[in-house]
Amino acid sequence: MSFAAPSLGSVGGRSAGRAFEFGRTYVVRPKGKHQATIVWLHGLGDNGSSWSQLLETLPITNIKWICPTAPTRPISIFGGFPSTAWFDVGEISEDAPDDLEGLDASAAHVANLLSTEPAEIKLGVGGFSMGAATALYSASCFTAGKYGNGTAYPANLSAAVGLSGWLPCSKTLSNRLQGIDEARRRAQSFPVLLCHGKGDDVVPYKFGEKSSECLNSTGFGDVTFKAYNGLGHYTIPEEMDEVCAWLTSKLGLEGKTA
Repeated sequence: MSFAAPSLGSVGGRSAGRAFEFGRTYVVRPKGKHQATIVWLHGLGDNGSSWSQLLETLPITNIKWICPTAPTRPISIFGGFPSTAWFDVGEISEDAPDDLEGLDASAAHVANLLSTEPAEIKLGVGGFSMGAATALYSASCFTAGKYGNGTAYPANLSAAVGLSGWLPCSKTLSNRLQGIDEARRRAQSFPVLLCHGKGDDVVPYKFGEKSSECLNSTGFGDVTFKAYNGLGHYTIPEEMDEVCAWLTSKLGLEGKTA
């Protein structure tokens, strides 16, 4: 599926924004009554299939999981070598520039995947590593009511989960929410779960910790941060159990066990 970054118009007679070719989407159907749909985003170089297989094994029965595959694009951190990625990344550091166009296109892809869900279904977004970063960026677009480029954000999200990730555009988040009462209200009540391993050697633990602090300081009133001693850049059953329990509670699901 081709998806351009949501555009505010055209530049020089051409539509602004690169077109991104997203890969295959994998869907895990709920084993019980369908109450929530969550788009789950994989990490750099991965695809939707691997996470769909893991999510299929979870004891939570009311969630439909949608696991898309990111576009294959040249990645700066790999010296321009192509890889599946939700946005370009040059380095994992606090001062690294954010690929706003790539982030907006991926957030728009997430919103598009959720656009056909029935009105009574709760909607959420989550992910691992770069997927977690994209999920948190989507949450910031929802609370601000618009993408980074100013176009209106259409999805009505109810929760976001980020494992071993970071918050993109953290320095501008406060400005995006400033002066918009509705945005402040949304941030105050929007639930976010962040989990990070203290032994993470790919996305350092401090990035997860600082992302949590940034969300709290900009008015997000329901942020849960879970640290895991000895956990590297991967997930473990204990962490996924935490995700299931948290989603069941925050989304008001009828129970997580089959």
